[in-house]
Order: sequence, then structure tokens, then C-alpha cells
Amino acid sequence: MILKLDNPKNFSEIINIISELVLEVRLKVNKDGMSITAIDPANVAMIVFKLPSAAFSHMEVERDEVLGVSLDSMKAVLRRVKSGSILTLTREENELKFLIQDKIRKEFNLALIDIEGEEKPIPNLEFSSKIEMNSLDFSEAIEDCSVVADSCSFTSEASKFIIRAKGSLNSFRSEFTDEVSITAENSNSKYSLEYLQKMIKATKLSEKVLINFSSDYPLRLEYKTPSLELSFILAPRVETED
Repeated sequence: MILKLDNPKNFSEIINIISELVLEVRLKVNKDGMSITAIDPANVAMIVFKLPSAAFSHMEVERDEVLGVSLDSMKAVLRRVKSGSILTLTREENELKFLIQDKIRKEFNLALIDIEGEEKPIPNLEFSSKIEMNSLDFSEAIEDCSVVADSCSFTSEASKFIIRAKGSLNSFRSEFTDEVSITAENSNSKYSLEYLQKMIKATKLSEKVLINFSSDYPLRLEYKTPSLELSFILAPRVETED
């Protein structure tokens, strides 16, 4: 197995983002590219990442590979990748080798690990509301909500999308109309801001975000470019009113 990235910056960013939610992952590599599917220890959020074969400047895969890796170890290595570096990944028995080429040639070897438990399948979800908007605007609204509460509500109507939060004393509301693309029924659902603040770090990867949800139903956030796909699925936060 040989995977070569001429511009590994996005890959490094994605590993950093995923590591906010999980500590270990299975890297799957086949002729179509690389993928990760993982769920956080609390079973609240799922991450789905795909890096297609076209993203690699060189790729040799003789058989399908499943590589168990520690994200803390992988992050530490990827921090040593500088702007303009070329990154090559190869498997050598029970190790994943990182070759970093710039002014100096560097090699890191990380031990592959066994990850307990079976990988959960990606759920087949159908949504009544789909919102496409500027990812930075969405990120700002989530950060605004975090000022006043620990959860926020998404509300969709035929012509508007509302993000709001209410704490014990303070509240926040942001309404989007013309600046977003809306295909929606009337829906309302609440989600954890702790998780959303980790997920919006993907804003730096894509100018647009696709927000999929229904009333009291899981949320799916999608960040896509021609060279990568990163999605998050987040369980709704259902609370009993006093």
C-alpha cells in the first residue's frame, strides 16, 4: 500500500477534527480511496469521512486494508508536516509509515492497534428539512448560541431557517432567509452545543455546509468538496419540560 499526498494540509486538519470526538479509528483503504467511519464513546455522534482516490497524487493498493490507529499518535506526526511538504503513507507489517519529504526527509513509524468492538453501520436517515448555507455563517450562529446555553434548536419553515438558544436568563436567535437554500417542511429539533462546536471546526474545509434534520430526529452535517467528504451525525437532545 502506497498513498501519496502532495498537499496534506486538509488531511491533517480532518484528523484533528475527528480526534475531537474519537481517540481511535479504523482507516479503510481500497482502490476507491480512504475512509473512516467512527462513533464517539458516548454513542451520541458519528463521523463519516471519505478521501477519494483522486485526492492522492499516487496510489497503489493491492488489497483492501483496515488500519487501526491512535489519533493522538497520528496527530503528533502530522504536526511535523510543514507547508509544501509531501506525505507518503505505507504499511509495513504491523506499522504505518509516514514519510515526510521537504528540505529534510523524515520517517515516522506508528504501531497499528486492535480496536475493540464491531464498526457500526451508517444509519439510513430520511430528512424533512435540508438547508444549504455558508459554513462560516453557520459556525458563527453556533458560537453565538454557546454564549447563552449548552444546547440549541434548529427550526425550519418553507422560507426560513432559525437557530436559537435559551439559557436560564439569556437567549439568542438567528434567522436566515434569502442567504440560504431551503428545502424544508416545518421542523424543530434540539442538539448539544458541546458536540456542534467540535463539528463546526470543519468550516475551514468547505465554504458550504448542508444541514439535514427533522423534528426530534438526528442531525446530519455535510461538508463536501471535490477532494473530500466529511459528515457528522448527531443524536437529538430530548429534554423533559418541568
